[in-house]
Amino acid sequence: MTFTATMEADIAGRRAACSGTRAIPSSELRSEAFAAQLRSSIIEQNGKEFVQLEGVASVVDTWYEMYDFWGPYSEKVARGAFDKTLAAMPDVAFLLNHRGMTMARTKVSRTLTLWTDDAGSLAMRALLNAQRQDVQDLRHAVDDGDVDQMSFAFRITDGNWNMDFTEFTITEVDLDRGDVSAVNYGANPYTSISARSKQALASVDDLPVPVLRALVARGQERLSGADVDQASDATVEERTQRSAASLALSAALARDELRAAIA
Repeated sequence: MTFTATMEADIAGRRAACSGTRAIPSSELRSEAFAAQLRSSIIEQNGKEFVQLEGVASVVDTWYEMYDFWGPYSEKVARGAFDKTLAAMPDVAFLLNHRGMTMARTKVSRTLTLWTDDAGSLAMRALLNAQRQDVQDLRHAVDDGDVDQMSFAFRITDGNWNMDFTEFTITEVDLDRGDVSAVNYGANPYTSISARSKQALASVDDLPVPVLRALVARGQERLSGADVDQASDATVEERTQRSAASLALSAALARDELRAAIA
């Protein structure tokens, strides 16, 4: 098939997948990174010293590349996408690179504050216990300029495609039980499910047929509901990884079948 025919097949598949269902991409989970220019300062509150970090966890109305079951597309977060979830006072943690022990939190300790700034971006302020070694290490990295960007993990709850299904606009997200993180590189392609899916799909193309059949069988097992107990307590990042793996295992055969039918 030509490149144009391949793209038409991808778009047709995405349109068919969205027909009669919620018109959102094949995975709701996201972990997207953006340059944020993190700022650090020392403050005292109630007789206790804190490292205060401020930054922007997500910009809005900025396109970035994604990759779903049917191929590549462009995506952006719309202004107002955070309004509903912030009004619901979500439970969100502040982490480093989406991993490790919680350093601040919107609930319980209330050491993490989230809001939208004048541009509609998701802004944050975290008060970190200055006595913790990991906090001291992060503060030094921020002050040295080695860590100055952010990312956030969330779930899509609403959005819309353009007419040819090549662009998706996220109009509503859920931040509850997600996180905002200081990250090494805001442009790191490995922070999103799109990159994981793309890498896995590229690997699938090179696999021997017997191995591919075994992977597809495992993927069908996962998609049919296996390992539910393990998934129930997973973090957003872990669920993102599992969703990407399940997505990639069956994508190659299903995509080829659709393209063959359309060609």
